[in-house]
Amino acid sequence: MVLRTFDPGPGKSQELNGETDWNAFDSDAYVEHNYRHLRSDDEQIIRIVRDHFRDHFRLHPAAAPVPGIDVGSGANLYPALTLLPWCSEVTLFERARTNVQWLERQVPGYEANWDAFWGVLREVEPYAGIEDPRARLRLAARPKQGNLFDLPERRWGIGTMFFVAESMTTSHEEFRVGVRRFAECLRPGAPFAAAFMEGSTGYSVGGESFPACSVEEEQVREGLAPYSESEMHITRIGIPGERPLRQGYEGMIVACGRRRSVQSR
Repeated sequence: MVLRTFDPGPGKSQELNGETDWNAFDSDAYVEHNYRHLRSDDEQIIRIVRDHFRDHFRLHPAAAPVPGIDVGSGANLYPALTLLPWCSEVTLFERARTNVQWLERQVPGYEANWDAFWGVLREVEPYAGIEDPRARLRLAARPKQGNLFDLPERRWGIGTMFFVAESMTTSHEEFRVGVRRFAECLRPGAPFAAAFMEGSTGYSVGGESFPACSVEEEQVREGLAPYSESEMHITRIGIPGERPLRQGYEGMIVACGRRRSVQSR
């Protein structure tokens, strides 16, 4: 996969989410480049999110499993894996038909490369208590094709959104709406984790170009703060020294928090 500055085309200043052919997304090429092996930056993200969810449910025990959602799953299983201990059902919400088909192939029994990602999770309880994560995912996961902007409100009790709102449009307004719709789909009190590419300038998968908008920690905080309790934590993860994932980005940003009961003004 190659990253480059995205060119929306002659006479266009930006490319909106609805103008992009998401069904041209090459899921296998994306996995091969990004997730065939566990990178140190993804490992950091997994530990941050794992510990956030574990600590949340220690402080706020759930009387029963909660419904979970991974928004914009794409061809990435590890956000869904972070949800498994807490959920009887996990919605894998994705727009691209190709990615939905990829998810449908993975859910019955995911490929061996994801074992390394699960290995980081199972370092601690309650993840360590799941003897067969493939069976758990097979029972819980429900791939669903849909548009982020059409998500219903206050339906899910835990949620993730990794590399979505900033990687679907060149418009910062659409980025803000995407973050808002993710937050609004969660029930009050629901824990969440969201990850973003910092300073992304667009990307290409399998020869097809896709838009992105460049965001930094400030934009992430501004987008999530109105919907988050005061203990939201944002962590910046720099580009690993051994090799960048690609050119044209500055790092990754992870935001972990809890959905507030009433939106702040």
